[in-house]
Amino acid sequence: MFSLATLLVVIAMAMTLIRAVRGPTPYDRILAVNVHGTMTVLLIALAGFLTDRPDFLDLSLAYALLNFVGTLAALKFFKHGHLGEEQ
Repeated sequence: MFSLATLLVVIAMAMTLIRAVRGPTPYDRILAVNVHGTMTVLLIALAGFLTDRPDFLDLSLAYALLNFVGTLAALKFFKHGHLGEEQ
């Protein structure tokens, strides 16, 4: 059952990569990369469950935080053109 879920997550990740490449606007691409990161978190958690390694959940949580911060940074860059104060 969890092997099927892993396969479906991989298929969904492939579809988000297609949207990231073909997205008509930068915001569509950012959203697709964010969804791809979320699917990666799910894939890491499923892999940890399938291999009976609960420490993979810690890795997936750390990756989720990095994904969130990276998405916020990309959105700020596209909105303002820079990440900090210009001098």
